[in-house]
Amino acid sequence: MDELPRHQCLIYDGSPSRMLPAIAAQIKQKLGENFRCLYLNSPTMVAGIRSYLYTTGVNVESEVARGGLILSSETHLKMGRFEADHMMGMLEETMNQALNDGYVGLWATGDMSWELGPDKDFLKLVEYEWMLEQFFQKHATISGICQYHAGTLPREAMQHGLLSHPTVFINETLSRINPYYIPSAGPLRPVVPTPDLEEAIDGLFALQPGEDPTAD
Repeated sequence: MDELPRHQCLIYDGSPSRMLPAIAAQIKQKLGENFRCLYLNSPTMVAGIRSYLYTTGVNVESEVARGGLILSSETHLKMGRFEADHMMGMLEETMNQALNDGYVGLWATGDMSWELGPDKDFLKLVEYEWMLEQFFQKHATISGICQYHAGTLPREAMQHGLLSHPTVFINETLSRINPYYIPSAGPLRPVVPTPDLEEAIDGLFALQPGEDPTAD
């Protein structure tokens, strides 16, 4: 069986903590494969993934100290605003540094609403996702998951996310080739909601794990 494309999206609803066990399991796997792992999210979510990594048996302090694991809630914004070129430059620098340090590549995941910052500019998200897909196609040493949370992003953003990723991440044991993916020579225009996309997103919600009983 051919390997799944490395650029994946995770589209989910409910408490943000519900997907942390799956993300923690994925990070543990990638650390074992000698990837440098980068997790970008809010301070609360960084604290949450740290706890779940402990439960999977990851020695978080050791991995952070040796550089295998980067858990970051530091601002990546330029003058308080999200700029796709600036973010892509940071990602490329992190990937190159990982290779220079002896890792086989970089695995990264981030919450798209957190990465966009306070602007929540959907057109910037459209541009950024296209640039990411081009970057993944060019560099075989990067892989990762873009997280789309229904509670913080508009429905059209999730629909666009579905159109711009070759693979959909469901959980730590299941990813699927995305039949809605549209290869494009440039950023896709903002999508018009369609019943098919609506049904596909609702179907993804139904496949995901239940709410974390420990969440607030």
